[in-house]
Amino acid sequence: MKVISFNANGIRAATRKGFFDWFNQQDAEFLCIQETKAQLAQLNDDIYFPKDYHYAYTDASKKGYSGVAIYARKKPNKIIHTLGIDWADEEGRYIQFDYDQFSIASIYLPSGSSGDVRQEYKMAFLDKYKHILAEQIAQSRDFIICGDINIVHKEIDIKNWKQNQKTSGVLPEERAWLDHIFDELGWVDAFRQVNKEPHQYTWWSNRGQARAKNVGWRIDYQIITPGLQDCVVSDGIYKEQWFSDHAPLTISYDYQI
Repeated sequence: MKVISFNANGIRAATRKGFFDWFNQQDAEFLCIQETKAQLAQLNDDIYFPKDYHYAYTDASKKGYSGVAIYARKKPNKIIHTLGIDWADEEGRYIQFDYDQFSIASIYLPSGSSGDVRQEYKMAFLDKYKHILAEQIAQSRDFIICGDINIVHKEIDIKNWKQNQKTSGVLPEERAWLDHIFDELGWVDAFRQVNKEPHQYTWWSNRGQARAKNVGWRIDYQIITPGLQDCVVSDGIYKEQWFSDHAPLTISYDYQI
């Protein structure tokens, strides 16, 4: 089962750069997109709706902002569009497909990079979301959460570690939140199950030739329940073409829904 997670930084812009041409060659069971920056009604070209896929979007109320989507080969039993965090749900940050004993979600966590107000918003979101994650892992079902988490976990996950200790996304309290998710709640970082190597990044700044120099951050994740831990077969960060400031993250699982 191949699962692709991708922050498009604007699905229309990514599509113009060839994203769906690439996706149509991947034979993936699921595609989880973050930061669509488009409402579903604005997508009026067939290229956005590949045949043989069921799809659903959660749009932000504000046009051109945030938004998430899932594409799936198998029709879900149920689709959930909200987390129950009103101010985040208005921004279109979550979508979940439920099957019999399996769920998959696409989530776009807030960024605090624009200043103190948004950083406070981000921390408030994390505080509420950890309780949701605790409830989800307590359920007797397998779960994959794909998303731009906007946090690097450890030193191995960022090129310039020391220089960014006071930068949103690398703050000690943010990394401690991920420690809590993984070490205390029991969620698993799927990528690190099969890839322990350094310099594995999924996002690069558009400044200072960051891509060319591979000065990046790993902030895109597939976070899984423990029952899927031994099902992770392979990983891939696709960098041959650039569709966004993020690279698509692909994880393959020895698993069937």
